[in-house]
Amino acid sequence: MEGNAFYEQPVRRRRDHPAAGRTCGFPDANRRRSPMPTLFRAAHVLSMDSSVGDHSPGQVLVEGDRIGAVGATVVPPSGTEVVDLPDGILLPGFVDSHRHMWEALLRGIAPGHSLDDYLSDVLGRLAPALGPRDLHLGTLLSARAALASGITTVQDVSNVQESPEITDAVIAAHLESGVRTVFAYGRSFPGLMRDGFALPGDVRRVRADLLPAANGLVTMALVTEGGDDDVERRNAGLARDLGLRAARHLSVGKSVARLRDIGALVPGTTFIHANGVDEGELAIIADSGGGVSVSPAVELTMGHGYPMTSARHHVPITLSTDVEVTVPADMFTQMRAAYQAGRHAEHGVHDRPGLSVRDVLRMATLAGARVLGLGERTGSLTPGKRADLLVLRASRADVAPVLDPYSTVVLQMDRAHVDTVLVDGRTLVRNGRPLTDDAPLLGQAAEAIARLRERAPLP
Repeated sequence: MEGNAFYEQPVRRRRDHPAAGRTCGFPDANRRRSPMPTLFRAAHVLSMDSSVGDHSPGQVLVEGDRIGAVGATVVPPSGTEVVDLPDGILLPGFVDSHRHMWEALLRGIAPGHSLDDYLSDVLGRLAPALGPRDLHLGTLLSARAALASGITTVQDVSNVQESPEITDAVIAAHLESGVRTVFAYGRSFPGLMRDGFALPGDVRRVRADLLPAANGLVTMALVTEGGDDDVERRNAGLARDLGLRAARHLSVGKSVARLRDIGALVPGTTFIHANGVDEGELAIIADSGGGVSVSPAVELTMGHGYPMTSARHHVPITLSTDVEVTVPADMFTQMRAAYQAGRHAEHGVHDRPGLSVRDVLRMATLAGARVLGLGERTGSLTPGKRADLLVLRASRADVAPVLDPYSTVVLQMDRAHVDTVLVDGRTLVRNGRPLTDDAPLLGQAAEAIARLRERAPLP
C-alpha cells in the first residue's frame, strides 16, 4: 500500500486543542494505550446497540481500554485528543466466530478442494508435517490478517493439538498478536481418527496454567466433536468443570437433541455450519444459549451445503472465515456471501421480511460476540464495553457517496478501506497500515514453506 494517497490523508485535528500539531494522535507503534482520552468524530457511527443508536455524524470517546461515551455530540474531558474523520464510518470491530488459524501458513493452497479433499489432504497429510514453530507462525499470520481487515475478535477452532508443545506454541501466538481471541482447544484430525474423541487431560493444565482468566484478551473454549455417549458426557463434564464454552461442527445426521437427552449439551456452544439442520434442532440450540457460526464462502465452495443465513431462522447466526487455505481471511467476503445466499434463499417467500444489510452487519459484530460469550465486552459501541473499534474510510470514488452506511460497509467496501483498528483501547492499525513490522514474519513463512516442501509435497 506504499504510495497510495488514500492512506496518506492525515486525520484532521482541532487547531485549538492542546494536541494540535502532534505528528500523530494515536497510541504509539508499541501498541500502548493513549495516555489521554481520545474522541473520534466520524461521518457515521454505527453502534450496533439499539439503546445507543446510530449517528451521522457521530462521536465516540475512548478512555483507556473502554468506550466512554457515544452520541451525536460528546463533551470530552479536559486534555482529550480529538481525531476528526470527516469521511469515516466508525463501528465495532468485526467478530470471526470460527477460524482454523494455523492454516494461514498454507493460505490459498486448496482453492478447488471439496470437503473430503480438505479432510484428507490438509488435515490428514499436511497438518502432521507442521511442528510447533510452524503452527505458531501460521496462527500469528492469521491474527495479522484479521487485524488488517478490521476483525478484532476471533474464535480459533484449533484442531491441531497433538502435544503440549504445539498447544503452548499456538497460545503464545495468540498472546503476542493483540487480537481478542477465544482459543478453542481441539484434537487434531489424525488424533481423532487414531485415539478417539475424548479430550486429553492436558486441557486442565492449559486452563490452570496458561489461560486461567475468564476476562483476559485471550480466553479458552473446548472443541467437542463427537464420540459415543460416554465420551460426549465426559467432554461436556470437562467443559462444565472448567467453566468453558464449546464449539463443534454440525451437519445433517448429527443430533443436538441427542446431546440434550444424554446430558452432554454444553450451554452456549457454537455450532459450526449446521447446513440443512431442521428447525427443531435449531430451537434446541437457541434454548441452550448457543448459536450457529456460518462460513458462507467456504460452504458454497467446498460443498458443505447451502449456507444457513436466511432471516427466517430463530437462532443466533454469526459469520466466520473457516479456512484460509480456500478463502480470504476478511469479513467483507463473508458478509457479501451471506447476504447473497440469504437473499437468494428468500426469493418468492413473502410471509417474512428478507435478510437485510443491517442483519448481516449484526451477524458480523454483536451476534458473534454474544455467541462467543463476549457480548458484555465487545461487539457494539456501548459505553463501558472494551474499546474494540474499526474505522473505515469512504473517501474514494469506489465507495462514495455514502447514502446508506450499512449498505456501504456490507456491499461496497473491502480491506482497502480499513483505516484504524483498536483492540482493548490499543491502536493496532493506523492510516491503513499495521503498527507492526511484518517483514520478519513473512521471511519466516517462506522458510517454513521451504521446509514443508521437503517433508510433504504440496499441491
